[in-house]
Amino acid sequence: MFVLMTKIKLTISFFCLFLFNSCNSQSATSVSQPQTINNRPAIGITTGAERLDILLPLLKDKNVALLVNQTAMVGGTHLVDTLLAYHINIKKIFAPEHGFRGSADAGEHVRDSVDAKTKIKIISLYGGKKKPSAQDLKDVDVMIFDIQDVGVRFYTFISSLHYLMETCEENNKQLIVLDRPNPNGWYVDGPVLEKKFQSFVGVDPIPVVHGLTVGEYAQMVNGEKWLPNGMQCNLKVVECLNYNHTMRYSIPAKPSPNLPNDVAIYNYPSICYFEGTDVSVGRGTDYPFQVVGAPQISIRSYSFTPQSKPGAKTPPHLNKVCYGFDLRNVNTDKAEINLSYLTKTYAVFSDTAKYFLPNLFFDKLSGTDELRKQIIAHKTETEIKASWKNGLDDYKTKRKKYLLYKDFE
Repeated sequence: MFVLMTKIKLTISFFCLFLFNSCNSQSATSVSQPQTINNRPAIGITTGAERLDILLPLLKDKNVALLVNQTAMVGGTHLVDTLLAYHINIKKIFAPEHGFRGSADAGEHVRDSVDAKTKIKIISLYGGKKKPSAQDLKDVDVMIFDIQDVGVRFYTFISSLHYLMETCEENNKQLIVLDRPNPNGWYVDGPVLEKKFQSFVGVDPIPVVHGLTVGEYAQMVNGEKWLPNGMQCNLKVVECLNYNHTMRYSIPAKPSPNLPNDVAIYNYPSICYFEGTDVSVGRGTDYPFQVVGAPQISIRSYSFTPQSKPGAKTPPHLNKVCYGFDLRNVNTDKAEINLSYLTKTYAVFSDTAKYFLPNLFFDKLSGTDELRKQIIAHKTETEIKASWKNGLDDYKTKRKKYLLYKDFE
């Protein structure tokens, strides 16, 4: 009886949320267009890649390789093209998830290739290969990492950075990290990864929202000795100028195909968990990570239909009507993960036994199996977050040692 009453209460609450979000629109086609990626321009910030006065002397007379994607920009020019213009000897490019140009689907195998513009060889580090081999680095003196991160543990670019640090140490190569602001760097939240749930969507024992730039993260990996056998790589971080952790930073280019704007980036820490469930996060629509729904949700006030699109060729629930809710206009100014989307969709899912995917990818995203168990047990958001406190307190103490910029606390 208690469980039944709990589900009834959650269903009523969720129905109110749907009514609020749908307002004057009954389907996805009647809602306003999504915000652009550039709706919060960062004025006066200089990224590490733009500090050529520091970078170029480090590369003089060196054979250079880069782990970069489409976000590695120096003003309006890609870092690769910028360095070539200064006659830097680039031997090869390594590509992370989504590829060098950032157009591949999430999870899609990215193949080795040759860049059509520069004719430089591109070696994929996503698929069967996580890090450069000794042979790959044989003719390289210096590695550069320059990729825009979004500050969330399961966004795999920091996993690629971890493995790059590992291979640089193993092969005695210097690693230069060109730092960029973290758009979710103004808070820390979520469960801390437990070792037994380590995977490519979670390598190190950090919370879901880690509150670090990639440069700070690299320093923490070194300082906490998270590389195998406690080894540390030869690391140089070129810091940003005029950035701090109190800022809300708008990324000037899409960091990946399904994070097209600020709203998606701010929602991402709260709704990426759905990738481990049978609920769609809007892949295959014009507003991924801004809508959530599934055919099995019983509330029918809002709907969308995923279709095959570049960056989402075979999205979950392809060509099926999904019922759920619209997050394009929700408040994203709170410094916390919003768990209500998970608890409320679970409460109105027609067959909860099929809510979590059988492969338990949800646990890898969470970094623990406790969150899944807590949702099944209808724990409140307050109860769930209380269970994170000790881990977060310990992490925050460690984090302070590696900050390069003024903190939010």
